[in-house]
Amino acid sequence: MAIRNILKDSDPTLRKKSRIVEKIDDRILVLLDDMIDTMYEADGVGLAAPQVGVLKRIIVVDVGEGIIELINPEIIDSWGEQVGAEGCLSLPGITGDVSRPAGVRVKGLNRKGETIEIEGKDLLAVALCHEIDHLEGILFTDRVID
Repeated sequence: MAIRNILKDSDPTLRKKSRIVEKIDDRILVLLDDMIDTMYEADGVGLAAPQVGVLKRIIVVDVGEGIIELINPEIIDSWGEQVGAEGCLSLPGITGDVSRPAGVRVKGLNRKGETIEIEGKDLLAVALCHEIDHLEGILFTDRVID
């Protein structure tokens, strides 16, 4: 496992759409492990593959309840609204208020290729939405409320 370099906001990779993972192989598993180590080393609560230079639809999240790994995640339901300050490992020192759903249901694959669903509320909902945005080339600053 390795700590990967986190791309900063000026890197054009962060603005590109990520590709679907067609096959979960050893390279994907190593990427997941590296992303987890990188997220923890940077003291973050989430990390998306594009942030480490890989345009694949993969995210990892840990808001203090244990690691969540999602391959090809998609939000299948959302409800409510919450507004709060967000930051990003790719935008160090920058924060802003963002409106997000109060809760989301996300479907994706785990590292074994099994379909799983995660229901997230509060901070977990924010983290899931934030990381899935990265897969579309969207940064939280695009959603900041004036």
